[in-house]
Amino acid sequence: MKLYPLKFQPIFHYRIWGGNKLKSDLNKNYNESNVGESWEISSVKNSETKVLNGDLKGFTLEKLINTYKESFLGKHIFKQFGNEFPLLIKFIDAKDPLSIQVHPNNELAEKRHNSFGKNEMWYVMQADKESELIVGFNKELTKNEYINALEKGEVLNIMNSENVESGDTFYVPTGRVHAIGSGVLLAEIQQTSNITYRIYDYDRVDAVTGEKRELHTDMALDAIDFSLCENYKTNYTTTLNVSNKLVHSPYFKTNILNLDKNMAKDYSALDSFVIFICVEGSLELKYANKLYSLKKGETILLPAAINNVEIITSEAKILEVFL
Repeated sequence: MKLYPLKFQPIFHYRIWGGNKLKSDLNKNYNESNVGESWEISSVKNSETKVLNGDLKGFTLEKLINTYKESFLGKHIFKQFGNEFPLLIKFIDAKDPLSIQVHPNNELAEKRHNSFGKNEMWYVMQADKESELIVGFNKELTKNEYINALEKGEVLNIMNSENVESGDTFYVPTGRVHAIGSGVLLAEIQQTSNITYRIYDYDRVDAVTGEKRELHTDMALDAIDFSLCENYKTNYTTTLNVSNKLVHSPYFKTNILNLDKNMAKDYSALDSFVIFICVEGSLELKYANKLYSLKKGETILLPAAINNVEIITSEAKILEVFL
């Protein structure tokens, strides 16, 4: 069977802080309450997404890689990662704030959890008035100063809070403390990892378990980067109908396309799969004389063997992700 643009069946996750925007704003189909995350493309164990469309319906990422190898991933990616898919794509709806947390780097995650680290980025799709993200510290800290603030229950006083609106983008490298605040709906692109160290969780009790969630105070200490960053938010420009650089890191590259007309894309020089995440509007992808629809809140993957597609739209904004 030949490869083609692939859509996947999302997997929905209950979260203590989850709301209803994945359904109301992104038209996701589920019946549960407090759904905080829609995992769009995932190879995380016990949360593997499966192909939704065409002849390969039901295939997991692992099965796709085992079957098509570098034609699916790209030669250098297959050589580096083998049958492991390197990225996890999510939409996140925070009705209430997430815990203040940090992620370990590759070395620490490998040592402790036999896992990749978790470098990630956020693209804000919608934010209620006065909604915030916590990203990094608001001053230079020593480890002892951080511990002192934590023990006094004053950890919020040392966090950098940023008011956000649609389009705001943040790169969150491993080691950087962070939290999504209440009222924020965003797209998250990250390494394939489910390792999070909670630092502070507002002393809240989970309505499902009746217990407070576990904190990882000691484990987090070895993972935290205590340095101060001059500007945490990503500055970028959006020229119409071209790929604009958004976040380029060693772990993934993301561009943003703000489109008001049709556009041809040539990926023949790119040795990577490509993921489109539609964050506004809608479009159709034309490939091999077939059309594949994509609307706000949907994601599609172009295997590396696909070199040319045409984007057909009158108005859309999409994130373009590759390695």
